[in-house]
Amino acid sequence: MSLSPELIDGETPPRSASTRVHILVFDGVEVLDFAGPYEVFTTASRVHGRTAPTAPPLFEVACVSRDGAAVQARAGLRVLPERSFEGSPPPDWLVVPGGVMDEPLACPRTLAWVAATARQAQLTASVCTGAFVLAASGVVTDGEVTTHWEDVADLRTGFPGLRVLEGRRWVDRGRLVTSAGISAGIDMSLHLVARWAGQALAERTARQMDYRWVADEPA
Repeated sequence: MSLSPELIDGETPPRSASTRVHILVFDGVEVLDFAGPYEVFTTASRVHGRTAPTAPPLFEVACVSRDGAAVQARAGLRVLPERSFEGSPPPDWLVVPGGVMDEPLACPRTLAWVAATARQAQLTASVCTGAFVLAASGVVTDGEVTTHWEDVADLRTGFPGLRVLEGRRWVDRGRLVTSAGISAGIDMSLHLVARWAGQALAERTARQMDYRWVADEPA
């Protein structure tokens, strides 16, 4: 699947279908890493629907776990995903959050699914230490990325082909976007809404969320 022209030039032609966004969840996932993007994309759909009530939802968002079973996020929150690896149609966008990364990094099935899904997706994004999964799965092998400030050194050491940037809320490479830690994933997601459907909708979405959107300042 090639990169949509909408992601290149920022135009918003009429849509006949929703953009399918799948967010990976796993035991130890950081709550705001996945819930932040989930909130942004679902809120953007709701806000967009006020001015286009007959159009399909802008985004169709689902959490995906390995087996579709509940996972326990960092700090104990239980999350019931909507989909499993095998039961998921290919998404248009894939979001890989961070957290305690022991489980996804040690799971060949998860790494293989991320690699295969990213090959088909129009866009792949990571939040925080989700960048480690993208690197370990071979989705990104070189070029600029970012992650949580506390994990920059480990990402550089583990994957020396990457140029890991500090002080960036997100790094946008077109089909690949990485963000810094936790709340930076919200900023990145609003940036993606702006790319996909215009700055005005992104700003209305942030306003609806009562969120002060940081366009791209030091992390």
